[in-house]
Amino acid sequence: MRKSGFAAYDKQESRAALLFIVPAFVLLAVFIFYPMFRALLISFQNFNLISAQSSFAGWSNYVKLFSDGDFGASLRHSFYFTLVVLPVQTAVSLGLALLVQRKSRGIGLFRTVYFLPVVVSFAIASTIFRLIYNKDYGMLNVILKGLGLPALDFLSNPDISMLGVIVLCIWRAMGFVMVIFLAGLNNIPESLYEAAHVDGAGAAQRFFRITLPLLQRTMAFVVIITTMDALKIFIPIYITTSGGPAGSTSTVVHFIYETAFKQMNMGYAAAAAFLFFFLVLLISVAQLRLFRTDVEY
Repeated sequence: MRKSGFAAYDKQESRAALLFIVPAFVLLAVFIFYPMFRALLISFQNFNLISAQSSFAGWSNYVKLFSDGDFGASLRHSFYFTLVVLPVQTAVSLGLALLVQRKSRGIGLFRTVYFLPVVVSFAIASTIFRLIYNKDYGMLNVILKGLGLPALDFLSNPDISMLGVIVLCIWRAMGFVMVIFLAGLNNIPESLYEAAHVDGAGAAQRFFRITLPLLQRTMAFVVIITTMDALKIFIPIYITTSGGPAGSTSTVVHFIYETAFKQMNMGYAAAAAFLFFFLVLLISVAQLRLFRTDVEY
């Protein structure tokens, strides 16, 4: 009787679990899986948004991407953006986390101030920075002129326009990454630092021998999400530079948008999107293997 009672209870739990899972799965199927499958089919077609008819293109869209100079340039811009943002944003955010972790009077205010940019939408932040970078009346150029330095056209100079977008994105995201690092730091036992201090370890030794090794899982999470967010950056590019000047800030996602909704070539854009998706997936898997650790604390 007891075994049959347990079996009935297990079945009841399974039914309850399914009731919770099914609605979420239906939403994922309708809004994620089906659109992805449909886009995959479109990537093998000559599909134009202004035409009612489409034709099968096979692998020609994918093959064309490998010889497309604009797509290659957008890939280089995306990787350049990521390679600059990733180390700088990670280092700044970790430094802020170490700073606000200290228990001192008024530290809650600093945590709030550093986190405030996160709650500002990317569209609003991009618009604000576009005004700040303006050559004629932007605040940054007003400061440069006050210091006797020449004014810089941050968004119209191909040599520095991407750097302007990078500064915007780091400012916008560093508070969020700081909170993640802060959670990781708070999970490290204080006894380890006390033992190291007793053994005569300095602040730098404690950081490199205790903090960094035990932050490896947190660091892996930060690196992966930062890489994915950086590679698929779009809103700041669209609002501040629209991919210019001379295509110097056109990233892959901006290239996909331009191809799909301005050139109306949805098949080619879908192929670029899936090629980029698999590229990001490979990078993420490589990063997971790189940061694999068995350290427990």
